[in-house]
Amino acid sequence: MPTEGNAPVSGDGGEEGANGDTLPTDGTLEAVQEALVAWYEDDHRSYPWRETEDPYEILVSEVMSQQTQLDRVVEAWSAFLERWPTTAALAAADRADVVGFWSSHRLGYNNRAKYLHEAATQIETEYDGTFPDTPDELEELMGVGPYTANAVASFAFNNGDAVVDTNVKRVCYRAFDVPDDDSAFAEAANHLMPDAASRVWNNAIMELGAVACTQRPRCDEAGCPWRDRCSAYATGDFSAPDVPTQSSFEGSRRQFRGRVVRTLEQFEALPLDELGPRVRVDYTPTGKHGRDWLADLCADLVDDGLLEVDREAGSGSGPVVRLKR
Repeated sequence: MPTEGNAPVSGDGGEEGANGDTLPTDGTLEAVQEALVAWYEDDHRSYPWRETEDPYEILVSEVMSQQTQLDRVVEAWSAFLERWPTTAALAAADRADVVGFWSSHRLGYNNRAKYLHEAATQIETEYDGTFPDTPDELEELMGVGPYTANAVASFAFNNGDAVVDTNVKRVCYRAFDVPDDDSAFAEAANHLMPDAASRVWNNAIMELGAVACTQRPRCDEAGCPWRDRCSAYATGDFSAPDVPTQSSFEGSRRQFRGRVVRTLEQFEALPLDELGPRVRVDYTPTGKHGRDWLADLCADLVDDGLLEVDREAGSGSGPVVRLKR
């Protein structure tokens, strides 16, 4: 059977897994799950295939999205379904027309169009027009490999395993120190996913990797719901399988200086012990990255003329700092 070609490959309170990764235990897992789902449902990118549970429409979106920017897929997806709205319509089409459409919309790899046409024919002739609903059965369709089969099962039937694409790997690697190993990523992703929730969960964790835990992370800007338990956020090391070397900015004093300034833009003044947890989640007054570390960081900003320190006002929470006006 043809393969998918270049499709994606499939904190605290944690426990040590067989592969050395640290994942939330039963005691914190539900909170981790609820935080991500709430973040996703509150605000996420809108794509039309996220508004449907039709397996044919989702299959078309998955095939089109392989190595193609999603914003460019939207127009092509809508036009394709307007022309061939069902598997019956696609199966009855001339294959040359389908391939011509694919090429004219610059979707790449015209074999995908051919396999999609053949899969529609299978649905009509072998499955009486009814889609199979499990990953194993879906993988019997032409051109549908494990990743696409699982995605269709998840998004159309809420019946899939955890999706493991590049975004999900990056999230697991950074947040929970999952080693760079395909089996370890699959194990971790399935551990994190709530039971019978593959539709919302797979959308949510892929969205997290796509808009927050990007190659150059946007943790604060995107409001990542896992910042308070993320290993990378705590240490400043944002390397990942697709980010082979740590950026000179990530984890640097310059990065944390920026966090101090951004935090103090929101508050008139803060004592060090209230500022600290907003700068890095592992802040403890007497810890390695505690009051002495933060005071030294603030001293840099004082020297630059950006900060003022009131050593009399902070009492037991350390000196009070504010932006210099």
